[in-house]
Amino acid sequence: MLSNTCKYAIRAVTYLALNGKEEKKIGIKEISKELYIPTPFLGKILQTLAKNKMLSSTKGPNGGFSLGRPAKEITLLNIIEIIDGMDLFSDCLIGLRTCSANAHNDVQCPIHKKYLPISQQLYDLFKTETIKMLSDEIEASVGKIGL
Repeated sequence: MLSNTCKYAIRAVTYLALNGKEEKKIGIKEISKELYIPTPFLGKILQTLAKNKMLSSTKGPNGGFSLGRPAKEITLLNIIEIIDGMDLFSDCLIGLRTCSANAHNDVQCPIHKKYLPISQQLYDLFKTETIKMLSDEIEASVGKIGL
């Protein structure tokens, strides 16, 4: 459902929430190594998030990335919207044009009406789940959950 790029973005933002205490900048090589994400690919993801004010970035020897706003104010939906867009919640699950082009419920694919409530539940989950909540649960798991 979510692209790998989006999953990496969520993991990276969560990593910064867990490890970037007191406005500490974390270098891209450290994040890449810890999360097993190729550095060039991660760089593009983090720059996209920084461009959208989700992250703050500083160049130079003591540079790196940190959260651009408090973790309690960053929802998973914020990240999904930046990286993948909102198509997950509006486009046809199986890719038929009829569902997207027709705002009426009379001409839609057979799965559309079944997926609609699930799509709404996902939207509500991603809208309410924050990076703070996610990072708190990871910290509470005492190493059982790894990024």
